[in-house]
Amino acid sequence: MSEIRVRIARPEEYAAIGELTVEAYTAGGHLADDVGYDASLRDVAGRAATAEVLAATGGEGAVLGSVTVAEAGTPKAEVARAGELEFRMLAVSPAAQGRGVGEALTRAVLDLARERRVSRVVLSSRDRMTTAHRLYERLGFTRAPESDWAPHPDIPLLAFAMDV
Repeated sequence: MSEIRVRIARPEEYAAIGELTVEAYTAGGHLADDVGYDASLRDVAGRAATAEVLAATGGEGAVLGSVTVAEAGTPKAEVARAGELEFRMLAVSPAAQGRGVGEALTRAVLDLARERRVSRVVLSSRDRMTTAHRLYERLGFTRAPESDWAPHPDIPLLAFAMDV
C-alpha cells in the first residue's frame, strides 16, 4: 500500500467520510443495536463544526479512514477532562483495514496532543471493538474503567487513556 497521509478533512470529503464511517461500523457489527447512531456517524459537517475531523488518505488521495478529535468541554467530548484531548468515531474503510490506517490516525491524534501540550489522550470504545482495543493497547493506551459509561443500558463503552 502507498504511504498513508493524515490531514484535516476537506468539506468536499464529508459525505464520503460519513458513508465510510457507517460502512466500517456496519461491517464490524457495531450498529446493529444502536438505532440512530448512523445519523451521527454520517454528520461529518456537524462534527467538523465543533471538533476536528482528520482524514487518512492513500497515495492517490482517496480517503481510507477518519477520526474526530475533540477538546475537553466541547460538544463532541464525552470523557475528556481539562488538559485532555479525546478522539472518537475512528473508522477505516473495510477495504483498507489491516494496512495501518487506524494506527496512522491514532498516531496523528497523539501528535496533535503533543503539539497542543495536553497531558493525556482519552477515548471511549464499544466493549466489543476488540480489534481497536488491541491497537490502542499496543500503542500505549491503558484501560480507564473510572471513565467507562453507557449512552444506553445495552451499549457499554470502555474508556482508554494515554499520558503524552
